[in-house]
Amino acid sequence: METGRKRDGAALIALDWGTSSLRGFLMDGAGMVLEQRANAHGIQNLPQPGLPGFEQAFAELCGDWLAGNPGIRVVAGGMVGSVQGWVEAPYVACPADTGTLASHAIAVDSAAGVRILIAPGVTYAPPDAPPDILRGEEIQIAGVLADRPDWAPESCMVLPGTHSKWVQIQDGRMTRFATYMTGELFAVLTKHSILGRLMPVDVEADADARDAAFADGVRAAQASGPGDLTHQIFAARTLGITRRMAPELLKDFLSGLLIGHEMVSGLTRMGAALGSGRPLLLIGDGALCRRYVQGLALLGIEPTARLENTAPKGLFQFAIAAGLIAPPAGKDTHV
Repeated sequence: METGRKRDGAALIALDWGTSSLRGFLMDGAGMVLEQRANAHGIQNLPQPGLPGFEQAFAELCGDWLAGNPGIRVVAGGMVGSVQGWVEAPYVACPADTGTLASHAIAVDSAAGVRILIAPGVTYAPPDAPPDILRGEEIQIAGVLADRPDWAPESCMVLPGTHSKWVQIQDGRMTRFATYMTGELFAVLTKHSILGRLMPVDVEADADARDAAFADGVRAAQASGPGDLTHQIFAARTLGITRRMAPELLKDFLSGLLIGHEMVSGLTRMGAALGSGRPLLLIGDGALCRRYVQGLALLGIEPTARLENTAPKGLFQFAIAAGLIAPPAGKDTHV
């Protein structure tokens, strides 16, 4: 029988529930993480299909937290609120802030007798262009602004990943954004196209050579003309066939090319948001963000800051905005 794991001061369970992983954070009333856990039970890798899989994944990760801290509040963000998730939390339109997310949140009652409040995603749908969406990144952005309200008046946040996001912030709200399938395209090309046949998986080049190959890709993107991308991608094959580049460097060249094209486009789209010294912030995995720092430097830009996991702070801010927990004394919680 579950005996529970009581933690003094525990006030919130925050779930960052994505496609491939589930991360849980036990937090106190001041937003400090008391304990954290993670497993591979993202929405596409549940322990069993359908709603029972969500129930089981939640119980396995958080069961002792729930038993040891009766009445604790639970919030969640990410793909758990998508149409393939536990329950759909429909997108809200830009401009949106944490209060907007809280006012459109959807609750699901778990078999454990606990209600989970799930944050919606955000959509940007200009009348003269295709719509764009994000889900999960809005929580990370809320976490950034909770810590740094000085970045709220106007800034640009870049969240590298499988689907990279470039988000404009004005007056504490997400006003517009653009998505780039950079990480997914890289994975498809290296694993499922003819390009990957020349890229060895068991040979590692030295760091300087890899950085140089990456820089070659970024510079090729910078020098490209309209429609050049698919032509340039083929260079990741021909450079290897002609021996102008070592096979173990072709992945780095391709990475630089794809990230370079993303940055050239993103910087153009967000140009007005980046003028007059407005902050440019990188949020995400350290190794991947390092590549973006390298690439931006080649384009003559230095990011204002590089941040890693801001989801716990964002989920805490979401819980405050939803009225589930009281804001810490003396803390300005408006974002």
